[in-house]
Amino acid sequence: MTGLDVAVVGAGPAGLAAAHALAEAGRTVRVFEAAAAVGGRMRTVREHGCLIDIGAEMFPGPPAYPATWRLISALGLDADPGAVPRVPDALAVWRGGRTRPHVGRPLGLLTGAGLPLRARLDLVRLQVRLARLGDLDPRRPEHTSLGTATIAELVRPYHPDLREYLVHPLVGGFFGWDPERSAAAPFAAHLASTGGSGGWRTYRDGMDALARALAARLDVVTGHPVTRVADGPGGVRIESPRGTVTARAAVLAVPAPVAARLHPDAPPAVAAYLRACGYAPMLRVSLVLDRPLAPRGTRPRFATLVPDAADPLLGAITADHRKHPGRAPGGRGLLSLITSPRGTAELVGAPDDAVANRLLARAERFVPGVSRHVRHVRVTRFRYGLPEATPRALRLRADFARRPAAAVEYAGDWTALRPCSEGAVASGGTAAARVAAHLDSRAAPDPDPAPEVSR
Repeated sequence: MTGLDVAVVGAGPAGLAAAHALAEAGRTVRVFEAAAAVGGRMRTVREHGCLIDIGAEMFPGPPAYPATWRLISALGLDADPGAVPRVPDALAVWRGGRTRPHVGRPLGLLTGAGLPLRARLDLVRLQVRLARLGDLDPRRPEHTSLGTATIAELVRPYHPDLREYLVHPLVGGFFGWDPERSAAAPFAAHLASTGGSGGWRTYRDGMDALARALAARLDVVTGHPVTRVADGPGGVRIESPRGTVTARAAVLAVPAPVAARLHPDAPPAVAAYLRACGYAPMLRVSLVLDRPLAPRGTRPRFATLVPDAADPLLGAITADHRKHPGRAPGGRGLLSLITSPRGTAELVGAPDDAVANRLLARAERFVPGVSRHVRHVRVTRFRYGLPEATPRALRLRADFARRPAAAVEYAGDWTALRPCSEGAVASGGTAAARVAAHLDSRAAPDPDPAPEVSR
């Protein structure tokens, strides 16, 4: 097949956002997705009457996630106020045998949110320190004055409970990162831009609502694995067991290690950055229950962070029926057990039954009797779960960002070391702009053509 302006590989939020921007600009675009459905790590599986989000995405309001909200408005998803609802009582932490609410909210400084007074005062000190930096930009984390310090180094001067009952569980439970090897700048910039957890939102119809709405407007082919991408004078070849497609340009909207494998002839600065972009694998056990259970506390919360002191293998427990009532039928429950970095390393290669049984037994401490109410289990694993921003990747990102626009471009949350849907969506817009600049430069006439030679 020929005649395409751009071939996009990957139908997650990054690839679909890039394709949407290019199609809106009048380019002919086709998206190729290896899986049977769109969404990538933001898919929603519909089983046993439930909407099972295989990731853990929530997002703040428009000022914090501008690229996401621009797409939401462009697609009309915000025409119905109930389509993008708030998540009530979003975040808690486990301590002393129960959930402690108001984590990530100003109210938590008054109520404790699982922290003693001295740790709360140190939290304020840390927040003031980061606010005074004035250079925390999630789009360019390598430029912050935090340099290549790790998260562990950032929080080491503060009260140990701040580390053990807030920062480390947040880093491990939501990002899957190891604080000892992950860079502080991307994490701090992300938290500074998103604000508190009190305004978090979700999609009523599943976390893949944005991806499905985008795909409905685009030329998307699912079940189409790509094995190699090669650029040359005649355009970019997209090779697949289903045949070869030629386009004028391509966007690789896949994890960095996959992009490196698909396009091994990348320029040196790109290849070096791709090699440096590590990933934290992800492991999640979703439980369909015959009643709406949740971790013990004064009131059920959506997500409960589990510190290592409480359980070294569990990183977070989410009561997904608390995320939105539509996630599970009335009177039933949907609970997810998300492993900590140590738990993922220990269990990610085990059979599904072994993973489910191991984590379910550990969950009894937090949700007593939960095993008796399980009606269906789904185990989800991602080898490339979330990009982990190591100091080495952070050092190399500046050269990657400064590369000239080319026929093969990249999109994904890893391009800015920002593991969230806003990072993915924003990267799609950046990739589309770079591809458009490349195509325009190839189409423009030579501004100073060589004079013809008479013969």
